[in-house]
Amino acid sequence: MSKFKIVPPSEEVQIHLTDGRVIAGPRGAAVGEFLHVITDELPAPLMGAIVNGELRELTYPIQMEAEVKPLTLADSDGMRIYRRSLVFLLEVAFDELFPNAALTVDHSVVTGGYFCRVSGREPFTEAELQRLEAHMRHLVESNLPIERRELPLQEAIDYFATHGHPDKVRLLRYRKKDYLTVYTLAGHMDYYHGYMVPSTGYLRWFGLVAMGHGFILRFPNREAPTDLRPMTRPSKLLEAFRQYGSWLRRLGIQTVGALNDAVREGRIREIVLVAEALHEQHIAEIAARIAAERDRIQVVLIAGPSSSGKTTFSKRLTVQLLTQGIEPFPLELDNYFVDRERTPRDENGNYDFEHLDALDRERLTHDLRRLIRGERVQLPHYNFQTGKSEPGEVVQLKPGQLIIMEGIHGLDPRLLPGFPQEHAFRIYASALTQLNLDCHNRVSTTDTRLIRRIVRDARDRGYTARDTIHRWEAVRRGEKRWIFPFQEQADVMFNSALVYELAVLKPLAEPLLLQIPHGTKEHIEAKRLLALLEWFVPVERELVPDDSLLREFIGGSILKNFLLWRNGTEH
Repeated sequence: MSKFKIVPPSEEVQIHLTDGRVIAGPRGAAVGEFLHVITDELPAPLMGAIVNGELRELTYPIQMEAEVKPLTLADSDGMRIYRRSLVFLLEVAFDELFPNAALTVDHSVVTGGYFCRVSGREPFTEAELQRLEAHMRHLVESNLPIERRELPLQEAIDYFATHGHPDKVRLLRYRKKDYLTVYTLAGHMDYYHGYMVPSTGYLRWFGLVAMGHGFILRFPNREAPTDLRPMTRPSKLLEAFRQYGSWLRRLGIQTVGALNDAVREGRIREIVLVAEALHEQHIAEIAARIAAERDRIQVVLIAGPSSSGKTTFSKRLTVQLLTQGIEPFPLELDNYFVDRERTPRDENGNYDFEHLDALDRERLTHDLRRLIRGERVQLPHYNFQTGKSEPGEVVQLKPGQLIIMEGIHGLDPRLLPGFPQEHAFRIYASALTQLNLDCHNRVSTTDTRLIRRIVRDARDRGYTARDTIHRWEAVRRGEKRWIFPFQEQADVMFNSALVYELAVLKPLAEPLLLQIPHGTKEHIEAKRLLALLEWFVPVERELVPDDSLLREFIGGSILKNFLLWRNGTEH
């Protein structure tokens, strides 16, 4: 007798957890209901799940046996779901209390939050902000459902047109699919770039605090998922954001829909040229400031996170300094690594080359002082193959030369022990803000930097997109520890973002992302980035000037082999 036979579907279905346990429940029940059995065991509040290798909302029905991994606030995708849902909560509360004003969710802040702008009225008073937060908490306590549905695209466009959202209408006109996924909450509807929590009861950790002409929507980070970090007043960062906002207004491009219009109408060449001119103008201003303070400045320190374009920025700054009559001397921090056996290790026992103590800071400071005094100095050379420090070139600065150092720790006051802080000029270079999809759907600058790196790694290092995405989490950990806490130490900030760059990166990144195998962790990230790039009309790379910062990632930079000469020795 055969062991196999056709039977009607059972009423129960099983999900298999990554730890080997199995949960059984009614067929068709939401994955969140299955996972409710283990919520008390999870390291942080439950936000979503990975079902058979795909990211899913907690409302996703389990119809067949599946492998499931819970996602919490301690996971990057879980935190994205939370923050996205929190913005929707803010939008709904804002619309109910201030229907004649407009809310724009802008850039992130390092302590955990989004800077939000209010237009159509005066900035909020403290009492009004408290009232808004109280209404958000009332919606949370009510545990209202956040429901997902699909609308025909034209119906969605008509809805946003009648509800006063021309930025959304402008963007949706370029959507290739004939439908749009939207979410509803308390009679309000919007679309969001990604998944949501099932109800407002999940959104318990937030706060509002006034900042400048707007306010910060505060939320936790993954390291402490139910705590809000103490707020700092990022005055220099806010000024950099204000400057970028003024650039966008000058360009007439404040959303992706407006950028797409410029591409389709044949105006993108002018947008590229003006955007690049604004970059060059700011670099020239930084060089002029250094020249004006030359009597006190002995070293320029440049720092920023991965794929911020620091290398090209340093070279363009060097060119501008030369026009000011200042000859820079590049001192390479990489040559000051300690021998490998002295390198600190991380929590997994691996060498932590991004740790501050991975650098021989005492020798660095000693050599720096001697160079400034005009002495001949034998610099070290770090051999990455042997992991040893070796004797390097002997150099002597000419009168008036200025030392420039670029590296991850450039803003950390501990980098140069005993060196007078007033003699250092610190520059923070990063993609600080990016063109947003619309007033409620922001584009993360972290995503922009990751896409930059995927394209560059594939071209210059032979890495696949999966390789780059796999390494990205460790890169981000180092940035959070060694760079972001020191942003406000900078004397000046340079925003390396270009308004048009994702339109150029799109046709280069998409084929790389599509090669990532289904079922891998990296595939989930690739799918999210591909969904982001879908919104952009592509722009040909030939339109990018050959000295653009973007050329560092797409290739063809005229500055790639730009070299300085040291005492007759090519550097």
